[in-house]
Amino acid sequence: MKQLCKSQHDKVIMGVCGGVAEYFDIDPTIVRLVWALFTLGGGAGVILYIIAAIIMPD
Repeated sequence: MKQLCKSQHDKVIMGVCGGVAEYFDIDPTIVRLVWALFTLGGGAGVILYIIAAIIMPD
Protein backbone atom coordinates (compact mmCIF):
# COMPACT_ATOMS: atom_id res chain seq x y z
CA MET A 1 0.00 0.00 0.00
CA LYS A 2 1.38 3.38 -1.05
CA GLN A 3 1.60 6.19 1.47
CA LEU A 4 1.96 9.87 0.66
CA CYS A 5 4.97 11.18 2.59
CA LYS A 6 7.77 13.70 2.18
CA SER A 7 10.70 12.60 0.06
CA GLN A 8 14.01 12.03 1.83
CA HIS A 9 15.99 11.72 -1.40
CA ASP A 10 14.48 14.30 -3.75
CA LYS A 11 13.94 17.36 -1.60
CA VAL A 12 14.61 21.00 -2.31
CA ILE A 13 12.87 22.73 0.59
CA MET A 14 10.79 20.28 2.64
CA GLY A 15 10.41 17.33 0.25
CA VAL A 16 6.70 17.86 -0.42
CA CYS A 17 6.93 18.01 -4.22
CA GLY A 18 9.34 15.07 -4.27
CA GLY A 19 6.95 13.05 -2.11
CA VAL A 20 3.98 13.84 -4.34
CA ALA A 21 6.05 12.88 -7.40
CA GLU A 22 7.09 9.58 -5.81
CA TYR A 23 3.48 8.80 -4.88
CA PHE A 24 2.19 9.38 -8.42
CA ASP A 25 5.39 7.98 -10.01
CA ILE A 26 6.11 11.07 -12.11
CA ASP A 27 9.04 13.43 -12.52
CA PRO A 28 9.41 15.83 -9.56
CA THR A 29 10.17 18.71 -11.94
CA ILE A 30 6.63 18.47 -13.33
CA VAL A 31 5.17 18.65 -9.83
CA ARG A 32 7.35 21.65 -9.00
CA LEU A 33 6.28 23.45 -12.19
CA VAL A 34 2.59 22.84 -11.47
CA TRP A 35 3.09 24.02 -7.90
CA ALA A 36 4.81 27.18 -9.19
CA LEU A 37 1.86 27.83 -11.53
CA PHE A 38 -0.54 27.59 -8.58
CA THR A 39 1.65 30.02 -6.66
CA LEU A 40 1.88 32.52 -9.51
CA GLY A 41 -1.78 32.12 -10.37
CA GLY A 42 -3.09 33.58 -7.15
CA GLY A 43 -0.89 32.52 -4.27
CA ALA A 44 -2.76 29.34 -3.40
CA GLY A 45 0.38 27.28 -3.99
CA VAL A 46 2.19 28.82 -1.01
CA ILE A 47 -0.67 28.07 1.37
CA LEU A 48 -1.10 24.54 0.01
CA TYR A 49 2.65 23.88 0.31
CA ILE A 50 2.73 25.00 3.93
CA ILE A 51 -0.31 22.88 4.78
CA ALA A 52 1.18 19.87 2.99
CA ALA A 53 4.53 20.34 4.76
CA ILE A 54 2.77 20.30 8.12
CA ILE A 55 0.39 17.40 7.40
CA MET A 56 2.59 15.00 5.41
CA PRO A 57 4.69 12.58 7.48
CA ASP A 58 8.46 12.37 7.03
